[in-house]
Amino acid sequence: MIARRTLLGAGVLALLPRPLFAQGAKLSFGGSADQGGLVIGRAPAGAKVTVDDTPVLVSPEGTFAFGLAYDRMKPVLVAAAFADGTRETAEVAAKPRRYEEQAINGLPEEYVAPPPEIAARIAREHEAIWNARKAESEGVGFAEPLEWPFAGIVTGLYGSRRILDGKPMAPHLGIDIAAPIGTEIHAAADGTVAICDDYFIEGGFTLLDHGHGVATCYLHQSKRLVSAGQKIARGAVIGLVGRTGRATGPHTHWGLSWFQLKLDPSRAARTPAPPPAPPEPPAPPEPPAP
Repeated sequence: MIARRTLLGAGVLALLPRPLFAQGAKLSFGGSADQGGLVIGRAPAGAKVTVDDTPVLVSPEGTFAFGLAYDRMKPVLVAAAFADGTRETAEVAAKPRRYEEQAINGLPEEYVAPPPEIAARIAREHEAIWNARKAESEGVGFAEPLEWPFAGIVTGLYGSRRILDGKPMAPHLGIDIAAPIGTEIHAAADGTVAICDDYFIEGGFTLLDHGHGVATCYLHQSKRLVSAGQKIARGAVIGLVGRTGRATGPHTHWGLSWFQLKLDPSRAARTPAPPPAPPEPPAPPEPPAP
């Protein structure tokens, strides 16, 4: 929602990267306004934009991005200074959501309460992820709706409160998609491989940088098929589904982030659910009886 509304012409609407949910005189917004949503903004070329008083990168075409935390309550203030000397502000309010609770049992104790030496490894690996998510590259792969990484069954929702072997944990800020081990995982958007490594909690882990602080990650892979620094096209196979790291079954944890803010990739996807699995090939006909 925005404090001021002005109708935009059809020619401007055609330029928007996502379906429109709010608009002002020159600023317009698409994507998701839900808590955990990725918002795609649009401004005239040459605009300088701040989000909650922090400057954000604007592409030459005028596209920018920001995220809404899973528990965001107050509106986000977007301010723009345009090349013609005019200014505009808009408020984008996050739509509240209800989150589920999910109990997971049967994990090895070292994954629930890791001993000091493993905790130190986890801290190092999470610091590497934190540092990679600081990047603000100029890519614009984020500007189009994301593709689901593969067809599967959603077994874990964004924002759900996790109870691991009876111990309350932090909210689950991603989407879990179950599929057989070896299922191909596809990149959700154009990007660059920021990390591709084996981590204790995440297992086979890949982080893709899609530009402007937006990244997706893919956890628990049985095999990683890309390397750090590699350019990746939307839909490219980047790895295979597995159950490595802290996982009770074969699946991929699919995550989305804007810098350190973890968002809901399902709210940024082209479709609300994974695509249907391809049909099984027909069985060969029985050979004729002798």
